[in-house]
Amino acid sequence: MELHSLKPAKGSRKEPTRKGRGLGSGLGKTAGRGHKGQKARAGSGGKLGFEGGQKPMIQRIPKRGFHNKWAKELAELNIAALNKFENGAVVNAQALKEAGVISSIKDGVKILGKGNLEKSLTVQVHAFSKSAVEKITAAGGKAEVI
Repeated sequence: MELHSLKPAKGSRKEPTRKGRGLGSGLGKTAGRGHKGQKARAGSGGKLGFEGGQKPMIQRIPKRGFHNKWAKELAELNIAALNKFENGAVVNAQALKEAGVISSIKDGVKILGKGNLEKSLTVQVHAFSKSAVEKITAAGGKAEVI
């Protein structure tokens, strides 16, 4: 058997129906669109969400709350994850990503205070919680906001 001699199983491949190719084809003339009307016309795809003049669903459903489109999305991690680094190391967003502690930096990194830190580290990230700063300084390290 050679690659050039391979063929699909009989009946597994079917030619697509060619609409509007003569009366004898079975889907000629109006090509399955019927006679006249909006859906029979060319370019009758319609607007996304248009419901024939009825108030669209997206406008009927009540909206609640407030979404700040300028809010920064921070990659958050707990202080216990920093025990992965060597004693005295400088930990920044890039180092966290390379170590696999965070998957992406997003708009910045924030350290939260859950867990314990056993190593003295210099941590340089975009934000800290109060408890995280306390635990880093208690372990003999520094918390620097960049």
